Formats: sequence, C-alpha cells, structure tokens
Amino acid sequence: MNIGVFDSGFGGLTVFRTLTEQLPEYDYIYLGDNARAPHGARSFETIDHFTRECVEYLLAERDCRLVIIACNTASAKALRNIQLKLLPQRYPNHRVLGVIRPSVEELSRCTRSGIVALWATPGTVRSESYSMELNKLAPEIRLIQQSCPLLVPLVENGELDGQGVEYFVRQYWRETVEKQAGIDSLLLACTHFPLLAQVIRRTVPRNVRILVQADFIARSLADYLRRHPEMESCLSRNRCRSYLTTEQVKEFDRLARIFLGAEVRSETVSF
Repeated sequence: MNIGVFDSGFGGLTVFRTLTEQLPEYDYIYLGDNARAPHGARSFETIDHFTRECVEYLLAERDCRLVIIACNTASAKALRNIQLKLLPQRYPNHRVLGVIRPSVEELSRCTRSGIVALWATPGTVRSESYSMELNKLAPEIRLIQQSCPLLVPLVENGELDGQGVEYFVRQYWRETVEKQAGIDSLLLACTHFPLLAQVIRRTVPRNVRILVQADFIARSLADYLRRHPEMESCLSRNRCRSYLTTEQVKEFDRLARIFLGAEVRSETVSF
C-alpha cells in the first residue's frame, strides 16, 4: 500500500519532496491535476468534485491506503466531505489528511505576540478555513490573511528571484502589515511559495518567523503513523516514487524539475 500525495498542480511537490526526504522508506505516488489547474478560482462544488475524483483514483486504482491532500484550496473546500462521506461509505479502512489542521497547530505553537499572518491564494483566503480552524483551536490568536494571486504564476514561469518577484513580495508584505502591526509569524499557506522563500526572507523582518508547510506536514505525518500502527504496518517500504499528471508528461516533467530539483518521468492519467 502506497502513500498518495494529491495537489491541483505542482505546488504539492514541495510537500512530496520533504516527505520523501524525511520518511524515505515508504512508497509514494504523486498526482497533479494539472490539466484542470488552477482550482482556486473555481466554485466550491467544482473543487469538491475534482478533488474527490483524484483522491478516489489514488485510493481505488493506485493502492493508496493513505492520501495527503497537499493543496490548501482542496484541503479547505473538499477534505471535510471526503472524510465524512466518501471514506465511511466506500473506504472505511483508508485515511485522507489535509494541510490546514497541522498548519494551524504550528501557528498556535510558535507565536509569542498572538498575532500571526498567512499568505495564500485567493481561494484559500475566501474559504476562511484557516480562520475557522484557528478559532476552534486557539481563539485568542489573531490571524491576518493576505491573498497573493501573482506569486503562483511567477513560480510556474520559473521566476524565483529578481526585481519582479521582489516587487510583488514587498507589496504583499506591505499590505499585510498595514492590516495589523505586531505580526511575529508568517505562514506560507500555498505550496508554491516555499520556492520564493529566499526572496520572502530578505523582505520580511528577521524577527518574523516564516513557516513552510512541508516541514511540519512531514513531522505531522510521522506523528500520525506513530499513533496509528495499524495504518503504518500496512504501508509498503520499497522506496518507490511515482508521478502522475492529468496533463501531458513533457510539461509536467519540465516544471517538476523546478520543484524537486531532479529529473522525473511521469505518467498521464485520465478519469
């Protein structure tokens, strides 16, 4: 049984890379729904449908006992339905996890001032999923949300540094602090954004901690597997990595090199 990692595009490869580095013994399958990306601007119902379709493919067709939804938008808009409806009805022995809960837990642990911020896509910000989850876990913490719509296209065009990137990063940080002073932690709540971490670090004051999701998603998965030995014992350990895309493999492989820093050979799938 494999560990599946799903994302609407390429950003989830940052999570995939860290998982395979920190928990290398397991077999992993990555699925990017690149042909229908970006999901963020689509309706709740469409995102729910696309995510469910891809996750179910991993569960039913690719022997994934556990799936990580590495996409913030999909975690915000589809995870709950999958956990409450799809799994109990059709896959009771499988599990699907998202990135929002472990991200909120990390935010609540690291803040000193009680004022934190996140940068995300417009769809994730509009969903208010982070605000709702943080209100349940730590209602005393104030969350500042900043939509950063231009960062994803920059990353996917291979623009990871330079004056253009710096201009937009400075603009988004200026807009963030204008909403609230005293921010001590910034969550990069989009899996594309870690590729801009150097530029972001140069812009954001040193006393602000920058949180990269891939780091603590890997720790969260390791903790989950320790607490659920019945799941951990089912996972195969051949160190295999497979890459699936709903788009043409040539384009996926080209952009995957940016996110993984290595060559990959993917396979096109359709539903």
